[in-house]
Amino acid sequence: MSLGGPMGRQVDLTLLQKLVQINWLLIILISLIAGVGFAMLYSAANGSIDPWASRQMFRFGAGLGLMLLIGLIDIRAWLRHAYLIYAAALLLLVAVEVMGVVGMGARRWVDLGLFQLQPSEVMKIAMVLALARFYHSLPLEEVGRMRWLVVPAVLILVPVALVMRQPDLGTAILLLATATAMLLLAGVRLWKFAVAGGAVLLAIPVAWRFMLHGYQKDRVLTYLNPERDPLGAGYHIMQSKIALGSGGLFGKGFMQGTQSHLAFLPERQTDFIFTMLAEEFGLVGCLGLLGLYVLVIAYGYAIAVRSRSQFGRLLAAGVISTFFLYVFINMAMVMGLIPVVGVPLPLVSYGGTSMMSLLIGFGLVLSVYVHRDVVISRRPSYGD
Repeated sequence: MSLGGPMGRQVDLTLLQKLVQINWLLIILISLIAGVGFAMLYSAANGSIDPWASRQMFRFGAGLGLMLLIGLIDIRAWLRHAYLIYAAALLLLVAVEVMGVVGMGARRWVDLGLFQLQPSEVMKIAMVLALARFYHSLPLEEVGRMRWLVVPAVLILVPVALVMRQPDLGTAILLLATATAMLLLAGVRLWKFAVAGGAVLLAIPVAWRFMLHGYQKDRVLTYLNPERDPLGAGYHIMQSKIALGSGGLFGKGFMQGTQSHLAFLPERQTDFIFTMLAEEFGLVGCLGLLGLYVLVIAYGYAIAVRSRSQFGRLLAAGVISTFFLYVFINMAMVMGLIPVVGVPLPLVSYGGTSMMSLLIGFGLVLSVYVHRDVVISRRPSYGD
């Protein structure tokens, strides 16, 4: 439905019209992926809905309602408050440094009483919003100029540095990769990425010597040679490869995986849940889940392309790029193609903040779709 009225003026949609405009097919695809997650968490608990599947279902239900609510909010409201949301997420990252809760050897959570929040997950969406707003305000011919890279660099590197201090290498890599995708989509020239890539390569020896923690170095060395420490740093990936291979074409059957149910496979409910799926449902099951992911990603980028505003295009593309990177990094990690960095499989792995942040992101994608015909000026006012 066009939002263009007489004399080219925009007409606001009613609540009923917005509900009709909601992209229900995207919601169905997201729900199907989450359903796979519920089944695997049920299996991970040896045929029990507790402790993981029940909590995940509750979180998904709450997140789904929040996603619909966000999708109904005018996209111009998200544009106006993008920097404020980013600032709030940045303050939460600073709060981790001051009063963060330590878990599994890292300080990544803030205790809010009712639940523990992982601010780095919030920052993934907040950074997309901030970058989308910044590049929406620039004319296309100005995007490639060096002086307009200073603000995005600050918006990106400050949270990355704070996340690295927690330490959380996986999330820091995700933030950098998402930001790189958004800069590319915004129109930044490729040669600038080549220069940045060269600088990163030159900085690797310094980072290895002074920035990486011991366990992070072990992960890199284990990636290069998993057999160097089969009962220590290499244990996770070796057991993962055994489970992946043992599933064969059709798998061993639901709740019949030996590596996972005999406790050889660590973290089967979080980082290595795709490995458990491969063992129980084989290559066919993996391709089925991968197909759902591909449909969501393709559909999300199609929504981005249809938006008439630069903010909408970059916002939807940024969220979907984050989702794609989640999928790619987790699957490559459990297959031994990249070092283990602790990135969950989206909507399938057990985790509260990760799931909620993704559903909030998809809510923004829905908002882009509902308001795809809204034309936003380059320098919006609060009356837009």
